[in-house]
Amino acid sequence: MKVSAITLGCKVNQYETQAMLGQLQQAGFTICDGPADIILINSCTVTAQSDHKVRQTLHHARRENPSAILVLTGCMPQAFPEKAAALSDADIVLGNSNRSSLVENILHYLSTHQRIVDIEPHAKTFEPMKVTNFYERTRAFVKIEDGCNRFCSYCIIPYARGRVRSKPLSDLRPELQSIGAHGYKEVVLTGINLPAYGQDLGLTLCDAVETACAVPEIQRVRLGSLEPEQLTPSVIDRLAKQQKLCPQFHLSLQSGCDRTLKRMNRHYTADEYRTIVRNLRHVFPNAA
Repeated sequence: MKVSAITLGCKVNQYETQAMLGQLQQAGFTICDGPADIILINSCTVTAQSDHKVRQTLHHARRENPSAILVLTGCMPQAFPEKAAALSDADIVLGNSNRSSLVENILHYLSTHQRIVDIEPHAKTFEPMKVTNFYERTRAFVKIEDGCNRFCSYCIIPYARGRVRSKPLSDLRPELQSIGAHGYKEVVLTGINLPAYGQDLGLTLCDAVETACAVPEIQRVRLGSLEPEQLTPSVIDRLAKQQKLCPQFHLSLQSGCDRTLKRMNRHYTADEYRTIVRNLRHVFPNAA
């Protein structure tokens, strides 16, 4: 049977879609871009507009593929399980915590044709997951962290993703080596709160960057979106020692007003943000 995928949202979702497609391919399904028997929709729920786009995408997929099996997974079902369960266009509804049961649930649906809603609580450890083939992509996205402990006033992410969980270096190293062996020269390390990597393991983001840079076949290492306040001078100095690290930093800035930042429960001030940018530019003269 043919399977296609629609990914909504961030680079973490892109990685997870590739991992799920890899599971399905190993189980004997064929990955395609055109008409498919199974359509996997990996959702986002950062804003109300994101939820609207999920519903819109699901309706469009059903209208264009009336006989296909539609699988809805990702952040939207995890954060709002009752709302997701009510989306009748989806034949299978899964959350973020049980992607490993994707193949099992699809096979069960094929044998029973009974709708499945299977959303489990967040796990306490990093979900085992690896990707070696990124369909139609020239750079590899590698998820190394999941979850967030920040609980910003406006943010649903801790509920959609759970608490901080990090990929152990013992799992990250062979995945990166395999990615390099498959011909990928550039990797992007991603996470829900990327600088929080290692908080649960006694490590830091620097450990993951050094692990990626140590793979001979990998020539460039990039970082996904970063929470600025965790880029301390010691972290910046350690990152600067890695010649393969591209000095491109996507720093989150919700407001330049300290009062607004405080109400948002952000963990920095405008002056602290400015200092972090100056520290980066001092150590990385051509930083972007």
